[in-house]
Amino acid sequence: MIEFILNNKPIKTIQPSGALLLDFVRYEQSLTGTKIGCREGDCGACTVLIGDLIDEKLNYRQVTSCLTPLGNVQGKHVVTIEGLNMESLSPVQQYMVDESGSQCGFCTTGFVVSLTQFCLANSAPTYKDAIASIDGNICRCTGYKPIERAAKHITESLSDKSEKETLDWLITQKFIPSYFDQIPEMLNALSKGENNSQNGTVVGGGTDLYVQKHDQLINQDVDLISDSPDINFIEIDNGMCKVGAGTTATDLMESDIFISAFPRLKAHLKLVASSPIRNMATLGGNFVNASPIGDFTAFFLALNAKIKLTKNSDSRSIYLNDFYKGYKDLDKSPDEILSTISFKLPTQDSHFNFEKVSKRIHLDIASVNTAILITISGNEITQAHLSAGGVGPIPMYLSKTCNFLLGKSLSRETVQSALEILQSEISPINDVRGSADYKRLLLRQLFYAHFITLFPGQFTLDSLK
Repeated sequence: MIEFILNNKPIKTIQPSGALLLDFVRYEQSLTGTKIGCREGDCGACTVLIGDLIDEKLNYRQVTSCLTPLGNVQGKHVVTIEGLNMESLSPVQQYMVDESGSQCGFCTTGFVVSLTQFCLANSAPTYKDAIASIDGNICRCTGYKPIERAAKHITESLSDKSEKETLDWLITQKFIPSYFDQIPEMLNALSKGENNSQNGTVVGGGTDLYVQKHDQLINQDVDLISDSPDINFIEIDNGMCKVGAGTTATDLMESDIFISAFPRLKAHLKLVASSPIRNMATLGGNFVNASPIGDFTAFFLALNAKIKLTKNSDSRSIYLNDFYKGYKDLDKSPDEILSTISFKLPTQDSHFNFEKVSKRIHLDIASVNTAILITISGNEITQAHLSAGGVGPIPMYLSKTCNFLLGKSLSRETVQSALEILQSEISPINDVRGSADYKRLLLRQLFYAHFITLFPGQFTLDSLK
């Protein structure tokens, strides 16, 4: 039995946990404002809000319901566009009307839901954050400028919002219906359901798995990991960082621990998918999916991370670099679960950078991605870990290039010599993301970008040519 609150209505359903939230709200509840678009998490027409009660305070995130397993909303508040409607239009809806932010209207509900999530955030509103909140919504009609103008007005209308009493203020100002203040009590009244599936398909956020295996998953109970506390955590112990495999991309972006360790973290993670997908996608899912262009795989390979694989009460640890044996071929038995990722925190002498090129800045997979962790003592390279995606059948840890860099001086000559070794390690192919030659060129430029970004006083693009 799955229990949750849908808008202002308690829901109990015996639908399988692998069924999709989109289909449930449309076909079981007749809430057709949530649209069926791409069914791949790209268009945002199916966007809904999911509210989680954390320390008796509601935290809302927007997600694409076309990729959300029904079991992942157990004990939570789901808000569709119908759940935002009142006797009069909310400021979000009214500004979309005033600025002609809707033409055909198909995408409009998704934009309204995402912009409402921006209003619900317990932080000072900025126009930049308003635009970021709709990075997962696509409009084919307006050219976005009317929507951007609406976002500007919405931001200005929130200038007096109370960060401590956000929900009450938004209700008073009629941004959201009054029933929202009853949701904590309604959620606390729900039974604490558990995922009772055993040895089924393991699903985290489902953001890629449901694209690949939609028909196999929607009619079965699945093993859900994203809300399991034992694999959803971030902690530091004696210079080591441990992260649960159920941790999402957004969890990392909101973690003070990660932000302090990686000052450019938010800029790096903004290149990973879109806000709704980052709200859902788990680290473990990204690793196990084994895509040659997995962004988080490249990120953590460069941290020389280890992973723990768990089977019942037994577990073993291996380096992430050793996890990939061939294309979609893993050092993992079917009944093992990737539970924990661990790595040494960068020191004050360490420098980390992540780079990615894709056809779109947001909401797109990489043509090529790469990350580097390099430690400098004096002018000598004492540690180097370099990864690349999109240039081979698996996410690549470039061991020969790393070994070459060790003990070398940080110089133009070293970088250029390392580049020659790097090019010998990769084996890109021609595909829809670009030709093999193009990918080699991209990785060369991104390799240069690591040094230009990390050591701006020492390297420029001209100096490395």
